[in-house]
Order: sequence, then structure tokens, then C-alpha cells
Amino acid sequence: MANPTATRDIFVQANGLRHHLLARGSPGGPVVMMIHGLTQQAHVFDGVASRLARRHHVYCLDVRGRGETEWGPASSYGYDTYVEDLEAVREGLGLERFALVGTSMGGQISMFYAARFPERVTAVVLNDVGPEIDPAGAARVAKMAGAAPEAFTDLRAVMKYYREENAPVLGKRSDDEVLEYARWHVRKSDTGVYLWKMDRGVRAFKGGPPSTQPWDAWRAVKCPALVIHGAASDILNEDIAKRMCEAVPGCRVVDVPGVGHAPSLLEPEALTALEAFLPG
Repeated sequence: MANPTATRDIFVQANGLRHHLLARGSPGGPVVMMIHGLTQQAHVFDGVASRLARRHHVYCLDVRGRGETEWGPASSYGYDTYVEDLEAVREGLGLERFALVGTSMGGQISMFYAARFPERVTAVVLNDVGPEIDPAGAARVAKMAGAAPEAFTDLRAVMKYYREENAPVLGKRSDDEVLEYARWHVRKSDTGVYLWKMDRGVRAFKGGPPSTQPWDAWRAVKCPALVIHGAASDILNEDIAKRMCEAVPGCRVVDVPGVGHAPSLLEPEALTALEAFLPG
């Protein structure tokens, strides 16, 4: 019998680019599409996707310009294009409907998609993000993105970078865990140094603002909604999370104590809520 949590690499030609996804679980089960954050890639969901694959057919998408998905023009790295990509990927995979789970930027992509294509979304989970970003977190992310090194001498240097730059989340993990997290974000070049598996254009923020105002998009979400909130987050604060629930009837917020931006979704509070929430 095949291992339901085994990973399969899938490539789909969609919206002019070849997109890469990691798939787990048995085709025919309830579908979950997971979308990563700004400078991440699909492997950040390896642990939680393996858990969800016991009951679901799970896809983890490399957003354009990251991981194994092709790069586009710098002007294409914006939410309208990401939503168009997701819809084209859905069509390419032959999926009718899916639940969306998005971390940070991936949560906003999920929000905009659910507002534009409500008939396609069974449920939406926003992991530590909302239609409004705490200014302190926005400034931190912009600074981190702009100041990232171009290359690293070895994987240990990549690990050190992530431990220092993402201390609120990775600071408590072991070296082996941080190394596993870091290694998927880089590739070894012909000269022996490690380079980002991400287009530099992603960090330039030239994609432009979304055509729909974020709060309007959030209020347009009609499917069941769950918000995961890192209690120490500087991106999603308690006030924004509260207003999100007031704007969307039935929305629930789950706090993950002691965790900043963004929870891995393997924390007991997050995983329990996620498994109970997703359509089964």
C-alpha cells in the first residue's frame, strides 16, 4: 500500500509559467492547497502537510519566482497575478474546489482568491495575517527583505542567517530543525556558494497594489474562515484579529502562545484547530 504522506513533485503550466507543487495524500480526498509566505517556498509546510495528508489530498504551491516555479517579470510579483496563477493552477490540476491554507503573504493570496472565486473555496485559513498589517511588522519585513545577503559560503551560514533574522519563530528550534528549514531556500551554484532559490525581483516589491482593497476582499469571504494568530506576532495584532472576526460571521481566531510571525502550524494549538476545521 502506498504511503499516503509520501511527497510527489508536480509541475503545471499555468498563466505563462511552469508552476511546481508538492502533493501528498490520496487523490479523491478533500483537497487542501497550502500557500507559503513572501520569501518562503513549498517545503515550509512539509511537517503539517504530512499530518493533513492522512485525511486530505494536500498540495503545497511554490509561488511564482520561488522554489522550483519559474520566475516572472518583477512587475508580476503582486497579488492580482498570484490570484490569477492560483486559478490557472487549479484548472491545470483539474480541481473543482479546495480549502486554502496560507501563511503570511499566502494567507492574503488565499483571501483575495476566496473573494474573487467564492464557488471554488470550501474553507480558508489565514496563518498570522489579515487584511491589515501591523506597521512595526511591515517595516521589519521590508528591512529584512532588502538587506538579505546575495550568497552564503555554506549551509551553516544560511542557518545562522535564519536564526538571527527570524528569531521569534526559529530561535527556539534546534540547529538540525533550522538547517532543514533553511536548506530548501537555497541552491548550490557552480562556484560552490549558496544562492537564493528566489528571484531578486520578489524583494523589489514592484508588483503594485491589489485591485481590490484588502478589507473589502476579507468582507467578501463567504466560506468558513479560521485565523491562526501567533501571540507574539508583529504582523497580526490582537486588534486586527478581533476586527477580522467582526467583519466575517463565524470567523474564529486561535492564538498560539509564545510564537511570533508566523506559526509553523505544527504547534498543538494550531494543528488541533486546523485538523478540526478543515472539511473532511
